[in-house]
Amino acid sequence: MKRSFIVTEDGSKSLYVHEMGETYHSKFGALQEANFVFIKNGLDLYKNQSVSILEIGFGTSLNAFATLCKAQTLNLKIEYTGVEAYPLTKEEISNLNYPEIANRLDLVPDFEKMNEVSWENSHIINDIFTIKKQQKYFDQIEDIEQYDLIYFDAFGYQFQPELWTKEIFDRMFTALKPGGVLVTYACRSIIKNNMKASGFITEKLPGPPGKREMLRAKKIAL
Repeated sequence: MKRSFIVTEDGSKSLYVHEMGETYHSKFGALQEANFVFIKNGLDLYKNQSVSILEIGFGTSLNAFATLCKAQTLNLKIEYTGVEAYPLTKEEISNLNYPEIANRLDLVPDFEKMNEVSWENSHIINDIFTIKKQQKYFDQIEDIEQYDLIYFDAFGYQFQPELWTKEIFDRMFTALKPGGVLVTYACRSIIKNNMKASGFITEKLPGPPGKREMLRAKKIAL
């Protein structure tokens, strides 16, 4: 797929996929969206503990970086798994500007390490953040009750509906620990219904700038 960079409204970069006519992140602000959807409505539920996170669509590493930025404030120790079928090239990675836009130049070495480490292996980024990047399709995920939190950041339903099926959410439900949470920017009725059919309890939340609503889903502990 042909990809090229765009600058979103908050100054952070995203990628535009020409064949799909879709961007990796919101044009209203990539970093802003990541912080609103995945940090405010996901990570902020956890404090003073270890948290295992699965990201569906590692992409530009934006959500991982936003998590790294907030982990120390929340006193968290993060084990992060990012799944991506089409990893960025080294040239694309070199164009990312998230530490600068987030005003976290202190994290530049960690951000670079996060993107440079090899795939399929677990790597210690710093004393509170460990990452494992996996190159595979979402329907190949077979983890069982491994994660506290899932960031579901796949391309939109209108572009890739096959990523938002009950079958995919069955895998997400199985991968979550009891009491675990899934958050996503999306809020279509068919997505919510597919989540419910997989066993999730869902709730609509106010969306980030440019979106009216988003979804959060929970796997109820028995």
